[in-house]
Amino acid sequence: MRILIVEDHLINRFVIQKMLKDYGECDGAVNGKEAVLAFSMAFDEGKPYDIIFLDIMMPEMDGREALKLIREKEKKANVPASKETIIVMVTALDAPEEVIDAYYHGGCTNYIVKPIDRKKLDSIMKDLGFAKNEYENT
Repeated sequence: MRILIVEDHLINRFVIQKMLKDYGECDGAVNGKEAVLAFSMAFDEGKPYDIIFLDIMMPEMDGREALKLIREKEKKANVPASKETIIVMVTALDAPEEVIDAYYHGGCTNYIVKPIDRKKLDSIMKDLGFAKNEYENT
């Protein structure tokens, strides 16, 4: 499984990557602009990300704009809704309107509220049908 974590705070990105490493290969991006570029490169190479954790508030390009551009690229490529990359918006507690906008208008799959802990993250992954890679422990 390929995972992209888009978070402008280095420590937050590192913590999320550490929690998700048992699920698959994790890449990181520091803003929406880098996220769209990473998504596009992976998509064009035929190795799209299975899931993207996308922070809403970031410099240069926020998560909502990145989400919009990612979904536009998928639509142009005639990707059916059932095959779209899963996108989980990451938000702070004080930003419910951004989540609603991204969830209902932007086409995100799910959302998670900071601070993120392993229990929340594992619950989201389970709800989305992803299991940890058991071979990591052998």
